[in-house]
Amino acid sequence: MPRVKVARKSTAIDMTAMCDVAFLLLTFFILTAKPKVEDPSKAEVPTTSSEKLVPDENLATISIGKENQIFFSVTGNDVRAAVLKTMGDKYKVSFTPQETAIFANTEVFGVPIDQLKAFLSTPGDQRAKFPQKGIPADTSGNSELSNWLLTARQAEKGLHDKALEVAIKGDRKEQYPVVSTIITILGQQKIFKFDLITDLKTAPKK
Repeated sequence: MPRVKVARKSTAIDMTAMCDVAFLLLTFFILTAKPKVEDPSKAEVPTTSSEKLVPDENLATISIGKENQIFFSVTGNDVRAAVLKTMGDKYKVSFTPQETAIFANTEVFGVPIDQLKAFLSTPGDQRAKFPQKGIPADTSGNSELSNWLLTARQAEKGLHDKALEVAIKGDRKEQYPVVSTIITILGQQKIFKFDLITDLKTAPKK
């Protein structure tokens, strides 16, 4: 009885479509990813088991450095530009359009407003080395930190009609007095609800 010959078929797979999809996904992730911003406060935050994520928008963050320096950040380039203009008018400091554009792209800073022009005029690759001594803060109700926060809240409300959320980020070894000052400033602005930024605690090994 003659043997039946099975026709051999090619096992090659056309990967063209898959490569196109892979490159499209890679391009999408590259364009939508946010670069990691170096934290000038160098704060080593405490750990917690809470898994609540920090929002990407509508947020003001007050950070406390290891030497009690206070840093401030607010989300939104348009909000930051509006805040700088109002603060410049309040403290009689004029900022050029170039300085405003740089500030709008600066996510966190920690210098008094009389040093802000020098900070913004520093070349980008050297700005990280600028000596940021912290934003002045006290409980008088009219400190620079208080005005930065109030102006940011007004800008967020005016531009996006939203109430700005507030978070505090502090080093786990930080002394309480500076934290108490910040909480007092928040209370003066009727902010009694805020978040504390922490790292996620790893589960204990069994």
